[in-house]
Amino acid sequence: MRDAATTENDGTVSRRTLLATAGGAAAAGLALPLVQAVPAAAVPARSMRPVSMAMHIHGSFSEGPASYETHLRQARLNAVDVIWWTDHEFRVGAHDHRREVRFEGLREVVNTMEWTWTRATEGAVTSGTAEFVDDPHSPDEPGKAMRLTATGTGWGILWYSAASWNQTYTGSLADTTIQLDVLAEQTGPGRELVVEINSSYHPARGGRAAGRYLLQYRIGGSTSGEIVRRAEGLRGHVEIPAPQGRWQRVTFRPVDDLQAIWPDLVASDNSMHQLRLGVRVAGEAPTRAVVDRLRIDYGRRNLATGADLRREVLARYADEFPDVVHYEAWEVSLVRHLNWIGGDLAMPALPSPPRRNNDPDLTAEMIEFMHAHGALAQWNHPLDVATPEELVRLMIERNCLGADLMEIGRTPFEDLRRVFDAAARNALFITGVGVSDDHGGQNWAGLADNNITYVWAASTAMNDLVDALRAGRAWWVDPVRWRGAMDIEVAGRRVLGSALVTRAARLNVRLTATGLPAGGALHIVESPVDYPGVADPSPATTSTVVPAGELEDGRVDHLVVPGDGAFVRLQARDAQDRVIGESNPFWILRDEPPHGIPAARRLRG
Repeated sequence: MRDAATTENDGTVSRRTLLATAGGAAAAGLALPLVQAVPAAAVPARSMRPVSMAMHIHGSFSEGPASYETHLRQARLNAVDVIWWTDHEFRVGAHDHRREVRFEGLREVVNTMEWTWTRATEGAVTSGTAEFVDDPHSPDEPGKAMRLTATGTGWGILWYSAASWNQTYTGSLADTTIQLDVLAEQTGPGRELVVEINSSYHPARGGRAAGRYLLQYRIGGSTSGEIVRRAEGLRGHVEIPAPQGRWQRVTFRPVDDLQAIWPDLVASDNSMHQLRLGVRVAGEAPTRAVVDRLRIDYGRRNLATGADLRREVLARYADEFPDVVHYEAWEVSLVRHLNWIGGDLAMPALPSPPRRNNDPDLTAEMIEFMHAHGALAQWNHPLDVATPEELVRLMIERNCLGADLMEIGRTPFEDLRRVFDAAARNALFITGVGVSDDHGGQNWAGLADNNITYVWAASTAMNDLVDALRAGRAWWVDPVRWRGAMDIEVAGRRVLGSALVTRAARLNVRLTATGLPAGGALHIVESPVDYPGVADPSPATTSTVVPAGELEDGRVDHLVVPGDGAFVRLQARDAQDRVIGESNPFWILRDEPPHGIPAARRLRG
């Protein structure tokens, strides 16, 4: 057994030291009562099973390159039971997404949100420019148009890549139509106007490699004829004839082209992640074309029906992934970010323009709205707008703004751990979860934030998972290094996440951390619950270290001496002393705490 002296730096004591202290107290005749049972309101430890969840995942309705398919495949590969689809709500509804570009210059601003074009070249382009000209321009769009001209010594492309404020053109292509007015001035075979959409990442399928799918529309290679579609691996080409010297409106339905080129792909599970325009050169002959009046119609991707459209896309995978349970949710994004977990999914009122406002009052109001619809509110990446001390003070002053869950198992781990323990020291009941916040879907295990959350739940049904999260029966792990179960029991009853008000001076608890790696250890983290308030927004934890080899079937009994109140939680470490898993606390309190105890956590007796 490993012994360690208490230090001001880490607060670590050995299990032997702690037990010796308890035994000494008994020998001195202090007559400390020993609690060995809790009321029947606690959960029987054998009535539930561990359920693993990816709590913060973005698919093709968000701004990243991931498809839903690739996340579902990752869930299967990593043996994750449940995914919560937390796409940004305003992106699901295409709220205030850019719908028109007038080509007045390299920068255009609408409703304070800018759109820009950025130049790049590829291949043997020797010169290339974009001019914003008064004439010619589309007969249906007054003002300027953009003329692209390029020359080269061989094959090449002059590119202009689009960017919009906060990526407010990216997102699902499921019902998107694009129009562009085109004037081909000097084009021909190999010398076309190009419109390119870089879309979503999918796993290997149909003999094709895994990767991102790309659509490239080539306009003006011929002056007449049929539209030709063809595939080169993950690159799809759509060749569109265009007469020279005459304005033509070209209409693109990317979802139809994706389906036609790759019939085995769920075409609607793709995003317009990146858009760019260009002209191709082939040899020394110049290529020149004018573009104007870009329009983007998001179709049914709107505030009223965006969620329905996403549901239709997800339903396409029901037969292929029956082993992965997944639930619609979203990340409420225009206040401090909140995941909507469970309940009736409803679209809140959204500001225009869609700029985030971190006012705590607005976040608290949004949480009330979520609660009114039966949802849990998960406070996401809470340190993005506050220092740890500022965050703890806000949580103490405002009772966590009413949030039910908080992302603790993610970077910056140490700062968030301090926040969590400081909050628990003040008897603030908020369930810590571990997340990845993944927008890519390519390698869950390899992410720096690869954390998954486990709960003790009766099933994978949404209501059972919500009940478990509400009650705090949760822990999070680094799934590459450890996938064990954590639990805290008293007299055979599960008390993980719960709070007990008692006058008892001692409490026997059984602690579980199954399958710890060789050389690893269970750290029993304890702290007084002494309500220092905003005057001291810091943790006060000590740890008892139990080497993995000393656990019996992953369990160890431990004596808690709560004093005026305490909490205990678990931390798993590997042989390199890396934290690989952490649990929520169990509180032993002397009196009712200032904010009370939520009904789902209270142990009665």
